[in-house]
Amino acid sequence: MTSSRSATIFALALLAPALIYILTIVAYPLVDTIILSFTNASLKAGYDFVGWANYQRIFGVGNFTEVIVRTFIWTFFSVTTKMVIGMAGAVLLNAAIPGQAVFRILTMPPWIVPMAIGIYMWSWMYNGQFGMISGLLQNFGLVGGPVAWLAYGHTAFWATIVTDVWIGVPMVTIYFLAAMQSIPKDLYEAAWTDGAGRFYRFRRITVPLMVPAIITMSLLSLIATFNSFDIIWILTQGGPSGSTTTMIIDTYKTAIGSRKYGEGAARAVVICIFVSLFCLAYFRAVRKLQQGEAK
Repeated sequence: MTSSRSATIFALALLAPALIYILTIVAYPLVDTIILSFTNASLKAGYDFVGWANYQRIFGVGNFTEVIVRTFIWTFFSVTTKMVIGMAGAVLLNAAIPGQAVFRILTMPPWIVPMAIGIYMWSWMYNGQFGMISGLLQNFGLVGGPVAWLAYGHTAFWATIVTDVWIGVPMVTIYFLAAMQSIPKDLYEAAWTDGAGRFYRFRRITVPLMVPAIITMSLLSLIATFNSFDIIWILTQGGPSGSTTTMIIDTYKTAIGSRKYGEGAARAVVICIFVSLFCLAYFRAVRKLQQGEAK
């Protein structure tokens, strides 16, 4: 009994730093934000509890529903593009070609370069007067004059997606490459001996064995993209006319820009709920995969 009690105390002592970290860094701010979302907190000294008024306001008045839809569209196209390009890049980098190590290094700059610097670089490229993209299109005769990509809603929306994809693809590519290299070579050799082509081997061996990695990276990329702030804020600050305003940008404008802390907290809680649902879907998918492997 004494030995068991000592082991329990020792285990709790080992868990204490992580528990304190979770309570102070994660749990307390989350609970405080939830409580704040039921108040009319602002720059005033005090605040009152208003119940569900903030949630009723953000869903009943204004364009928050439109912002939610725009966020999901932005996230879907960005994550999907990163997954496709990342998979293609991993396949190419995994191929036995001369200079393989050099090509792997060349995939890293978008990830290595500080995000703010990379985003500012893209903002200059999107400029209609001296931007490289507009200049190349004019030189090839594809457009008749300067194109200010960030000045119009329909182009600014896709411009932010392109920038997010450029930043996120290296991580996806390297992750998928590591997953591919963990697949036993014997499977490919046996399939090649039986006359299976490259596409068949990719479809029947590579993809099925990479499903856990694909699901994991999809979730990580989904959460990061859904909560992406830097890219949109530096490029457009949610404009023009709100065409690139996502949930995280709208929350920042409400809580920090308009000083409506209670309403901003309600928006933050909604974001937390969506991210939690993404995580639950991920855990269910992983559990089904594990059950399938056990059978």
